[in-house]
This record gives sequence, structure tokens and C-alpha cells, in this order.
Amino acid sequence: MHDTTSPQRARRRGGARGRELAPLALSGLRALLGDERADPALRRRDRLIEHLHVLQDAHGHLAMAELRALASYMALPMAAIYETATFYAHFDVVHDDQAPPPALTVRVCDSLSCRLAGAEALHERLASGADPEAVRVLRAPCMGRCDSAPVAQVGHLHVRYATAEGVEAVVDTGHFHPEAILWQRLADYRAAGGYRLLAACQAGEVDFAALCEAFEHAGLRGLGGAGFPIFRKWQAVRAEPGPRYAVINADEGEPGTFKDRHYLEHEPHRFLEGALVGAWAVEAEALYIYLRDEYPGLHRVLTEAIAELEAGGLVLPDYIVLRRGAGAYICGEESALIESLEGKPGKPRHRPPFVAQRGLFGRPTLVNNVETVYWVPRIWEQGADWFAAQGRHGRQGLRSFSVSGRVARPGVHLAPAGITLAELLEEYCGGMAEGHRLAGYLPGGASGGILPASKADIPLDFDTLQEHGCFIGSAAIIVLSDQDDLKAVATNLLGFFADESCGQCTPCRVGTEKMLTLLERDEWDVEQLERLARVMADASICGLGQAAHNPVTSLLRDFCGELEARQLIAKG
Repeated sequence: MHDTTSPQRARRRGGARGRELAPLALSGLRALLGDERADPALRRRDRLIEHLHVLQDAHGHLAMAELRALASYMALPMAAIYETATFYAHFDVVHDDQAPPPALTVRVCDSLSCRLAGAEALHERLASGADPEAVRVLRAPCMGRCDSAPVAQVGHLHVRYATAEGVEAVVDTGHFHPEAILWQRLADYRAAGGYRLLAACQAGEVDFAALCEAFEHAGLRGLGGAGFPIFRKWQAVRAEPGPRYAVINADEGEPGTFKDRHYLEHEPHRFLEGALVGAWAVEAEALYIYLRDEYPGLHRVLTEAIAELEAGGLVLPDYIVLRRGAGAYICGEESALIESLEGKPGKPRHRPPFVAQRGLFGRPTLVNNVETVYWVPRIWEQGADWFAAQGRHGRQGLRSFSVSGRVARPGVHLAPAGITLAELLEEYCGGMAEGHRLAGYLPGGASGGILPASKADIPLDFDTLQEHGCFIGSAAIIVLSDQDDLKAVATNLLGFFADESCGQCTPCRVGTEKMLTLLERDEWDVEQLERLARVMADASICGLGQAAHNPVTSLLRDFCGELEARQLIAKG
């Protein structure tokens, strides 16, 4: 047979596929990221999202020419770069035929607590008054500042108790001051006895069995939502063959949740000691901290605190790796978080295997929540008996309740596990906000369901709410009053889940969108809503799709029967 391929065609096939790489783009990339030829670690896939952050921060967007250069830089397919860059909400990918976004972005929190505080009117005022050539105004999901609602973000600056005048003043003057966070420095923490537990563990004065026994007795459970006993998780990971890794989930994106931010702002070293003890317990090769991108001030705090530990010789350089997310609620799910840490879109994995068996880089991985490890040194100092004795109504321990909505004193309230909402309001929150009467509440954030005022005497803890069709999750309490439109509440929550679905599985991707469409109708089709809820709960891959229906089904169950629901919604 004769070769009929022309020399010209052969040359084309032998050349680079796709668009030609601009040499200037690659050299500019190296100026920002470092020279990958001298440091091959810069080409590791798990550095991808960090590289994208650097480019986004430098230019305000991600141009396709830069993404093509990044693909060459990291020796990755362009498809992998593009898929990751477009998955996350905080990356702005600009195609070759598109104009870049305005230099300044203002985001207005659109989640429930901020909506209750007037975020919709704030967004409309800002959007109508902004110069679209210079400023774009966007709606954004929960920013973790529900206690100071409504909240807006100007660049990387958060404006608490935001008003249109206040945000416009920041935009006009250009005074983008970083958040001032007063936190306990290493010297002060050590002077108060800090890092003694870590030192005792490393010196062999405290062994693994004693540590597990203490936390079993204390009843410390995972405080990110799942409530799995911490000692069992440590034992499960340690039983797997090494090498192993430890990961901290600091991506609290559940609307209404801000307790982890509170502890990181005030006591980062207590958190770091607990995280390092957990890493020691499973003999981890490294400790990764995945921090949500909505907390830029905390990124500075943790960077400085980790530098203090390294300078003080308490940890080896680079043992603690701080990584930031990029605006994806789904990355609060532990396997999606692992995917994100590896530089990929944060889509939950099918299980088994569980991350304790095959997690980060395919190795056994311990994933703990911020507040969970915060309690580790404190419980050891004050005793397991002390912690276990703090509960109420037959429960044990303490819970950090993130309270927002129609209360006089929103904020993080440390209270006994098992306290009721009625007690929490009276003893910690100063009662209802003036002029408001309790109508209902979310006991566990957006996905935890809605309970009526008649059920304000249920103990708030793990395992106490399931019989009522709800769960406590991360203890994010959003209080509703007689002045709130329950239809609008449910629609807002479903809108959040529809936006945040990763799209991997059909029951969640299509189910959330379909349910949102049904909720936006003047009259609800209760039978269709309930049928759709069952499919989502039974067939979704992860907790987002499995729990997204909870606000709707609990509203139908506890606030009205089927016929009453139809009449209620029809009246608007």
C-alpha cells in the first residue's frame, strides 16, 4: 500500500493540537507562579486551584490564553484546566471573543438570613446605581456572616450590616481595608498552657489508646454535621496501612453556619493544636487545611499562625498545607473536598471506598471539622467528665449554635447540648427581635428542615430531631417570625441547592431545578413535590441532593396538611 498522506498534512498532525501557545503568556505565568522547570513541584495537579487563584487575583479574571499557558506549564490537558476553572464560582473564565468583567465586583449575600434582613432590596439598589463598565453587582450564596446580615462583599472586603450607602462609599473611595481580626498569638497561647497536649503526645507521655478513651467518655462527635464519634474515626484511619493524611474541613458553606469562623478568628492556635493532635493520632504524613474562599481574613490569620509554629520549631516547614476553596458549597462534603484538594472539580465520590480508606492522593485520610478539633485540647485540659456533664435534657457536651434571623442577639452561642430553642432564645439570644413573634425555625441550617413554633421544646442535639423529619447538622439555627413568608423561605433555600448542585447525578441536578420550578408556581402540587423528594432522597449520590427537599417536606408536614398547603400557597 502507498502512503497517500501529503507532507503538508503530516506536518500539521505532527504539530501541537489546538490553539497556538503565546510565548508571552507562558513567561508571564512563570513570573507569577515561579519557574516550573526549576521546581517540578509547581506542576503537581493538586497545585492547580492555587495557581488559578493567583491568576484570578492578579488579573481579575482568567483569560483563555492564560489557561492554555497553564496547561503547558503543568503538562495537563487543556480540558482538565478548563473543567476545573469553570466549576468554581469564584473563577471568571473569559473566552477569546469576550470582554473581561469590570475591575470591581460587588457580591450581595442572597442566603436566607440576609434575605430576611433586606438583601433583595440592597441588591436592587446597588445594581441600579452601579456603572456597569466599572462595577458588576452579583448575588452570592452564604458568606458565613449571618449574624451581621445583610452582608455585601466589595472585592475581598466584607461589609457587615450593609446598606447601599455604606457599600457605595467603599466603592467610591476605594478604601479596601482588610478585615482586622484580633487573635491570640503563639506566645500568649503557650503562656496559657497551649500545645502541652501535643508535646505530651509527641513525647510518648500520652498514648493513642488513652486519647481515644478520653474522647469516647466525653462523647465528642464530629461537629461539621455528620456527628460521627471522633475516636472511632481516628481508629478507623489509623487501622489502614500508611502513608496517611489528615485534612481539616474549614469550608462551612451551609447557610446560617458561621461557628468555625468564630473559633478561627479568636483562637487559631487552639484549633491548630487540636488539628495537629489528630494528625499525630493517625500518624499523618501531612496536615491539609481546606479553607473557604469567603474567609480571606482568616487566610491571613492562619498563614501567620502556621509561620509562628514553624519558626518556633513546633512543626516542620510545609507539614501544614493551607489551601483555599473557590466558591463551591459541595466541597463541604468530605470526598468532594478531597477532589478539590487534588486540583479537580469538587464532585463527591461514590462510596465505598470511604476517604478513611482511600482519600487524599489515594491514601487513608482523616477528615475533621474545625470545631471538632478545637475541642480536643480543651477537653483534655478540663477533663472528659467536665465536658460530658455540660448537657441538658439527658444529652451531654456543649454545642456552638450559630443563631441568626429574627432574634435580638444573633451570634455564636456556646450552650449545653440538648438545650431547646425556647431556652436558647430566652437565655442566650435575648428573645425574639422587637415586633416579631416566633413562627418556626431551622434547627440545622438550610438542609436541616423547618420546625414550627409548637416544637420549640425539642432538645437540640444529634439524634433528637430525626423523628420530626429534621436534623441538627452543624447547629445553624435560623429563626423565623410571623412576618416571614414561608413560601419565599422554601423557595430561597431550594434556589440555593439548585445553584450549588455539582451536577454529577441526575436526581440532584434535575431534582433541585424541578422542585424550584414547582415552588415558584402560585399553587403547589403537593403530590408531585413529595414524589420528587423521595426520588432525590433515595437516589442522590451525596447529602446535598438527599437533604435538599427537607425545607419543603417539613413545611408541608408541620405547618399545614395537603389541602391547607394548597390554600396557603394559592393565597401567596
